[in-house]
Amino acid sequence: EVLRFNSSDDFTTGLLFDVTDNVRSFLCYTLEDEARTVKKWGETRIPSGKYKLTLRNEGGFSTRYKAKFGDWHQGMIYVNEVPNFEYILWHIGNDDDDTAGCLLVGKTSQDNFIGNSTAAYKEIYPPIRDAILSGEEVTVSYIDYDGTILSNKSTDSVVNISQVSKNQEDIMDILSTEIKH
Repeated sequence: EVLRFNSSDDFTTGLLFDVTDNVRSFLCYTLEDEARTVKKWGETRIPSGKYKLTLRNEGGFSTRYKAKFGDWHQGMIYVNEVPNFEYILWHIGNDDDDTAGCLLVGKTSQDNFIGNSTAAYKEIYPPIRDAILSGEEVTVSYIDYDGTILSNKSTDSVVNISQVSKNQEDIMDILSTEIKH
């Protein structure tokens, strides 16, 4: 589950959870491109929704990661059948310049930066890879918990600050529960 909780004009930050048997476990932080009502290539996050994950062995990322990680790496985590998007992967990176709609993973997060991305990738990749290779159907839900995205260029748009604050409080409750576990 990708819980998107912070959006800006250039990026979206979130949290990645493993949800197994109705138990949510925090895995890492995420970074994506910003939300847009009209898609702009390389500058738009994918729509919220539930998607199947598979491994993709074609393309430059797969070739580079196979060279970097060896046989441990069996293909890129690939988000399937995203409307109006192609080749959406989960990979290593630090800021929105490192993604073109893909999901970046990291161990730390602040504004438009996630750190220790390789370490996070090495932790989340094996169980996802193994589940996919075992024939299990693996899915991910992208959930927009960052409120309605409104243009800052229109004087007609009003942001509901109380809802944004409530969303942030709910996220902090989730995180504090995960930290206790």
